Amino acid sequence: CSYKAHDGYLGDSVIGEWCNIGAGTSNSNVKNTGGEVHVWNEGEQAFISGGQKCGVLMGDYSRTAINSSINTGSFIGVCCNIFGSGLLPKKIPNFTWGTLAEYDLEKAFIDIANWKQMKNQALTDAEVAVLKHIFEAIKH
Repeated sequence: CSYKAHDGYLGDSVIGEWCNIGAGTSNSNVKNTGGEVHVWNEGEQAFISGGQKCGVLMGDYSRTAINSSINTGSFIGVCCNIFGSGLLPKKIPNFTWGTLAEYDLEKAFIDIANWKQMKNQALTDAEVAVLKHIFEAIKH
């Protein structure tokens, strides 16, 4: 369950589960040059070809603030709370708060639980375990 209401554009994008897209958030899906889009590949830890059209790749449990501007072929990791002015960075790592800081894990769990509660659901032990695993993996 991800949510995108209000105005904005998310063409040619892949949005994870339990994401929330702030009002007016938009992404570019084509470079102004019409050239090849390069997309971050987390597994390879490198940018790869994304073809001529690619929007944002957004991991589970991530959220954007109102009027976020997302560049062509951007990567937003798992469990990010993205806000700030101007064009967002093209690569935003897992567990990012704002655009530069690390999202506190316990705070992330509280925020996710709040979002799920609004939809009459609960954050499960299995979800917590997976998120802890991802969080610990980025520390090594």
